[in-house]
Amino acid sequence: MILLSAGSELINPGIGLIFWMLVTFVILLILLKKYAWKPILGAVSEREEGIRSALLSADMARKEMQNLQADNKRILQEARAERDLMLKEAREMREKMIAESKLDAQTEGARMIEQAKTAIESEKNAAMAQLKEQVSSLSVEIAERILRDELSNKERQMELVDRMLGDAKLN
Repeated sequence: MILLSAGSELINPGIGLIFWMLVTFVILLILLKKYAWKPILGAVSEREEGIRSALLSADMARKEMQNLQADNKRILQEARAERDLMLKEAREMREKMIAESKLDAQTEGARMIEQAKTAIESEKNAAMAQLKEQVSSLSVEIAERILRDELSNKERQMELVDRMLGDAKLN
């Protein structure tokens, strides 16, 4: 027996009250089942499906992120390899250009040295020719003076002629 207190008096619930409470509860359950239970279960299952799809989306996004990170790493490695290759090619090209420049400079230097040698040889030959000309000119002038001096005297002329005739017969 259930006793409820309302103020100072005790109430004893009767069978009728329990019956009506049971009837009201069953009606409430039927109404809830007919009108509220399906929408509540639908909302719960919809929420569950939303959570499941969100988890799948998150998993797919995580996998996609991993794929993107792997792609980024691969692209970065390819870029680094390409950069290294470009730097290597640039170094090789620079070294080739330096070697070609050195070779060109050596060739040009050798050509300039040859030109200088040729110019020096030609100047030397010109100087030698000029020196020979001056020596021959001086020799002729000296011989002319000696001959004038020798030929100015008749007696000397005769001696010179005799000496030349003697030399001519011996040869």
